[in-house]
Amino acid sequence: MKILALIPARGGSKGVPGKNIKLLGGKPLLLHAYECADNSKYEIDIVVSTDSNEIKSICIENNIKVIDRPAEFAEDSSPVTSAIHHVLENLPVKYDLIVLLQPTSPFRKSGQLDEIIDCFENDNSLEGVISVVSVDDAHPARMYSLDSDYMMNPFLNCKGETVRRQDLDPVYLRNGCFYVVKTESFLTQNSVMPLRKKAYLMDSKYHVNIDTPKDFMLAGLIYEEWKNENSNN
Repeated sequence: MKILALIPARGGSKGVPGKNIKLLGGKPLLLHAYECADNSKYEIDIVVSTDSNEIKSICIENNIKVIDRPAEFAEDSSPVTSAIHHVLENLPVKYDLIVLLQPTSPFRKSGQLDEIIDCFENDNSLEGVISVVSVDDAHPARMYSLDSDYMMNPFLNCKGETVRRQDLDPVYLRNGCFYVVKTESFLTQNSVMPLRKKAYLMDSKYHVNIDTPKDFMLAGLIYEEWKNENSNN
């Protein structure tokens, strides 16, 4: 298969300014994403899509291919699908598989990416594989909407609010580490969440999606433990 790893790295971020190049373990977040794909057993073309000259300079310094993202695809409201379409249109190669690696979900391993790609090798009908973590305390059975008088209404129409946490049916949350989709499915459905997709389960202990300063602080606290645990992977 021809495989493209795309790292979307806008320059603008209101929650954590410059978050895609903030240092985690002495290394910009986007480099963590790059190394995950670069160390794969598969041959993967890696591209960073950015509107930032600073990010572009970091990529050039590290011999990472960059595609300049137009301003209209780099707004806060711009869907990541627009950046993917732009990259595909500006590359001469036709890819079979797209790997989306968001810099803001840094705790992933090359071996995990290999296992995900293996899924496509073993099942030709598969359209996508999405990484997830199990949900414990934030189970939707314990979520509510509030009316104007702050009266609580169960978010789910079930009896889960009276069930012990450990007895609830397991549910899973996308953790942002891996979105892998067949190019054909992406183009026809305009989504990295195609219809025929399966989950790749990851350790919820290392679930951090960096959108706020608090998230980045948490990532910094657990980085060394994650690094030590995965140093040989």
